Amino acid sequence: MSPDGSPTFKVAKIPGDGIGPEIVEAALTVLDAAAARSGFGIEWTEVLAGGVAIDAYGTAIRDEDLDVLLSSDAVLLGAVGGPKWDDPAAKVRPEQGLLKMRKVLGLYANLRPVAVEPSLKEASPLRADLIEGVDMMIVRELTGGIYFGERKESFSGPDGREAYDTMSYTEPEVRRIVALAFELARGRRKRLTSVDKANVLANSRLWRSVVDEMAPGYPDVELEHRLVDSTAMSLITKPASFDVIVTGNMFGDILSDEASVLAGSLGMLPSASLGERKTEHGTTGMYEPIHGSSPAKTGLDIANPTATILSAAMMLRWSLGQAGAADAIETAVRATLDSGTRTRDLMGSDGEARGWTSVGTAAFAEAVARQLSTT
Repeated sequence: MSPDGSPTFKVAKIPGDGIGPEIVEAALTVLDAAAARSGFGIEWTEVLAGGVAIDAYGTAIRDEDLDVLLSSDAVLLGAVGGPKWDDPAAKVRPEQGLLKMRKVLGLYANLRPVAVEPSLKEASPLRADLIEGVDMMIVRELTGGIYFGERKESFSGPDGREAYDTMSYTEPEVRRIVALAFELARGRRKRLTSVDKANVLANSRLWRSVVDEMAPGYPDVELEHRLVDSTAMSLITKPASFDVIVTGNMFGDILSDEASVLAGSLGMLPSASLGERKTEHGTTGMYEPIHGSSPAKTGLDIANPTATILSAAMMLRWSLGQAGAADAIETAVRATLDSGTRTRDLMGSDGEARGWTSVGTAAFAEAVARQLSTT
């Protein structure tokens, strides 16, 4: 709490690799404007993670920096990885830092909202009639499944080299993520789609049976089960039919990336990774855009910071208890886009003819901040 009684939050920022520092700086520009408008403060602590941490310390994130994250109200992340550290056989890789942060912070739920802004319909590769009304939330389980199961790297077997990864789920892991998804559906359009591969996988059959056992506790939510392959098809052929989708780690990783194209650019979509630990203000979480580090755009001031700015809004809502400021940021982003101010990825071939203005990363953030200051 500041001397004047306004709240001050402790947030760890992880710029990361590639365009990460640029898009995080853009989000900070908008957060500063939101803080001034709503009367709160943010105390920032910078942490190195990913490729830059490997270069500096020889590890993707240090234990002492994990302690910083644990003592923060929230974490804002840019992006990690890049060609320099892309060798999958390397003993130390940027993604190890990401997985370690999720595990240490207990971030079990990844929320990826996917909505199509009316002013950006032309940017989507799908026909306008297909994306009309698209507004879904993909809830991905984040600390179980094949990414955290028992594995063995390449070894010599009777028929040559072998390797394996184990995909497993426990009942408590399923119940935890599905309960969150049901609650989210209750606050939206009251439809929940649980995605699995129960016709083939034993762990998916467990997943489905647990979901069915939980469903009577949410009689106001319409539940459907879908196989992951048919879901992948329907995300393209009838995306507006989905409200909340809940699924396991690997399926969620793939489906959420597929759904991201609906909005027209990877630079548009935010995400929140939430834990169970409650803070004084909300739920502990890490917030990041769904896209990668885009090395080819690094330092050129052309990256779209919208996803990072919207991730910061999710941080305000879920972890810092500042829902009003979150709403204001989302409204300001929409107003900026509606005004025709866009980053290069959203201009299209006829943007200038339509009267749109192409701006860089920093200028887009400044335009959003100006919208905040005038509302």
